[in-house]
Amino acid sequence: MAQGPQTQTTEGRSAGELIALVLSIGWMILVGVFFYFLPPTSTVVDQFDSLGFVLILIAIFMPMAMIWVAAAASRSARIMKEESGRLQAAIDGMRKTYIENRAGPVGGMQPTVEKKLNEIAQATRKTENTLATFASSRPDQKLKITSVHATTSDDQPTLALGTSAEDISTPLPNPDLIRALNFPDNEQDTRGFNALRLALKDRNARQLVQAAQDILTLMSQDGIYMDDLRPDRARAEIWRRFAHGERGRAMASLGGIRDRSSLALTSGRMREDTIYRDAAHHFLRRFDQTLISFEPNATDEEISALSETRTARAFMLLGRVTGAFD
Repeated sequence: MAQGPQTQTTEGRSAGELIALVLSIGWMILVGVFFYFLPPTSTVVDQFDSLGFVLILIAIFMPMAMIWVAAAASRSARIMKEESGRLQAAIDGMRKTYIENRAGPVGGMQPTVEKKLNEIAQATRKTENTLATFASSRPDQKLKITSVHATTSDDQPTLALGTSAEDISTPLPNPDLIRALNFPDNEQDTRGFNALRLALKDRNARQLVQAAQDILTLMSQDGIYMDDLRPDRARAEIWRRFAHGERGRAMASLGGIRDRSSLALTSGRMREDTIYRDAAHHFLRRFDQTLISFEPNATDEEISALSETRTARAFMLLGRVTGAFD
């Protein structure tokens, strides 16, 4: 079965060339017969000048040239048809894989990224519950917490004086933010989990982390994982100019994702899935806002480290699909 198309192509090419060769030989035979039976007193022979010689050559070789041009055109058309068939088969295979991935994991097995994010969420909830228990166990608090719940939305624990906990908290250090946006590598990555817990206490960082969790989980349903992508690096200067609002072709280097299958799957999902599209645009806005506040106090090394995170890779992929860097 695997040799069928190759055999057919070889046979078709040989047949076309054989037909052209037979026609050429037949034409040469006709020309030879014509000149053989041509009377010696013919005007063409008697007045054998340069113009007549050129006309004779054209009359002899022009039909042969047309025969071989037709054979070459037929061969090119056949090759294009075969390439089109292979391309269609590849597209059908990608479509089938896309549909199977959207149908959900088989046998109840979760993708690696989704499983990791669920573990992160569970660890975060444990930490928040511990903090809430500690705060409520102190009897002599002057500023008592009136409401405590999981920080999965934009709401924050409100103090009795009307000041949120974030207003009196210190800003998240850049190294912790970068480590949190890259997410823990495994269950033993204590530094990653600690940075993630700190990020979830910071309002702006938490919003970006949650948006990144949502879009990375949706991407994993299509088999797209940030660890598999190897984007081209952009200079820190380009990231700074982007943070300052510059757009256009000069920012094209930020879309350094070259993986065609990831780009095609993401583009198709953006067109077909409204939830996916809304989550992607929400994530792009959050990343853009975080980059604007991060850039003024960040060194070039910190900006380069931020661009290497899994969150930044998702931004580069979605940004290129949506045309944010055009």
